[in-house]
Amino acid sequence: MPTRTTPLPADDPDLPLLTLDELALRWASTAARAAITAEAMTGADLKAQALGVPGEQLMEHAGTAVAAAARALVAFNGREGRPVLVLAGPGNNGGDGFVAARRLAGWGMPVIAVLVAGDEKPRTPDAARNWKRLDGLEGVTKIHAAVARDVAILGQGIERAAIIVDALLGTGVRGQLREPVRSAVEMIRKAREGGMPVLAVDTPTAVDLTSGDPSDPVVRADLTVTFHRPKTGLQARVGRALAGRVLVAPIGIPPEADRG
Repeated sequence: MPTRTTPLPADDPDLPLLTLDELALRWASTAARAAITAEAMTGADLKAQALGVPGEQLMEHAGTAVAAAARALVAFNGREGRPVLVLAGPGNNGGDGFVAARRLAGWGMPVIAVLVAGDEKPRTPDAARNWKRLDGLEGVTKIHAAVARDVAILGQGIERAAIIVDALLGTGVRGQLREPVRSAVEMIRKAREGGMPVLAVDTPTAVDLTSGDPSDPVVRADLTVTFHRPKTGLQARVGRALAGRVLVAPIGIPPEADRG
């Protein structure tokens, strides 16, 4: 299907009705693009904003794509009726997770949205705005996990969740993970070993999007939703194994943002 006739995620009314296979078909032209590194993706994102595409709009499309994939993953695993657990870090990766939480709630799915960070709000304006937009939303429980102990409390009864959305960190990690993100990654790992499906936003936390090299601990996902173009790290042997199935969603970055 040509890109020009494929609606962007936030403008696609059919998205919450699609299976994983149907989402893959919907975004097939995006997945067929040449792979890029994390640095090139950051450059394209910034160039798009310089060309007049608001960062908040890019985040809205990204988060909506994640929500559609999350809903499809819940259905694929027969785990409807349980809350989707969104674990979000303080950056824009977390912002994508907050958009996904809002969209899922709007589609009638219960959501627990957790800010896993020492600070009381996300550190980027777009992520902070989308965290705030969850206030008072029906079906959304907001939690701030500021320290490792908060994450440990959250982990009690985690088997009751439908799936976990890993929106902690969107790029590779140099050195060891810091708390409370480290404890959150360990919690995801244990939950998945117990049969919990995991969806990663952009890349599984601690998998480098350029090389595919992991830090330790690292998230192993069943499904990863990445954006705009495939990423070199998710095509490398180790990165591919940790990412699981990969969907590549369009988010409205214009072709000219890829040049230069």
